[in-house]
Amino acid sequence: MMSVFALEFPPVTQLFEWPDIAFTDTALALNKTSLIYLVSMLLTVATFGLAARKRALVPSGVQHVAEGGVNFVEQNIVMQTIGPDGRRFMPFLTTLFFFIFYVNIFEVIPFIQFPGNSRMAVPLLLALVVWVIYNYVGVRSQGLGGYLKNSLFPPGVPKLLYVIVAPIELFSTFLIRPLSLAIRLWANMMAGHLLLVTFAVLSAALWGFGYVPGLLPFFMLVLLTAFEIFVSALQAFIFTILTAV
Repeated sequence: MMSVFALEFPPVTQLFEWPDIAFTDTALALNKTSLIYLVSMLLTVATFGLAARKRALVPSGVQHVAEGGVNFVEQNIVMQTIGPDGRRFMPFLTTLFFFIFYVNIFEVIPFIQFPGNSRMAVPLLLALVVWVIYNYVGVRSQGLGGYLKNSLFPPGVPKLLYVIVAPIELFSTFLIRPLSLAIRLWANMMAGHLLLVTFAVLSAALWGFGYVPGLLPFFMLVLLTAFEIFVSALQAFIFTILTAV
C-alpha cells in the first residue's frame, strides 16, 4: 500500500550512496540521480515540443501545461522583477523553472522517491550557469567598467561607506550569489526528503504494533508527501525568481 501512495523509501544509506543501475563501471554509468536528471531534461523538452506541435485555439493537455507555465513565469517572475524588457529571457527562465520542478517532483513518484536536487551537483551547476549569464548580461549592457562600478559602488550610498559596502558587494555578487542559490535549493530538498524518510521509517516500525499506533505517522507521511509536491513547485519558483532579480 505504501508504494501506491509513493511512500516506499530506499534504505537510509542510499541518501548518500547512489549505486550504478546501468552501464556499470564505465564512463557513461547511470545511477538513480543521473537518470532523474536525464528524464527531467527529456520531459522539459517534450513538454514544449509536443505543445508546439499540437497547437490549438483552446489549449488542452500538454499545450495547456506549457502555456500555463509560460504565463506563470511571465506574470509572476519576469514582469515582477525585470519588467517588459525581461521577455527576451523567457525561454531560459521557463526552461529553468520546468526542469527544476521535474527534478524535484521525482521525490513523490512511486518506486523512485528521490529528489535529484537533494544532491549538490546539479543545483551548483545551475547556479554557476545563472551566475555566468547574469554577469555576461550585466557587462554587455553596461560595459565592464560600468558594471563593476554599479555592482561595487551602488548609487545613493554615502561615499564614506564605500570602504565597507564595496567588499560586501564584491563577495555577495561575485562569490556568494551562486553558492546561496545552490545551497538554498539543495538544503530544502534534502530536508524534505529526510523528513519523509523519517516518517516512513517510523510508520513502518509502529505498524508492526498494530494499526492504531501506525496511523498517526502514516497520515503525517501522507500530509508531508502532499506538502512536498507544493515545495517542489515552490523551490522551482524561488530559484527562478532569484535568477531574474
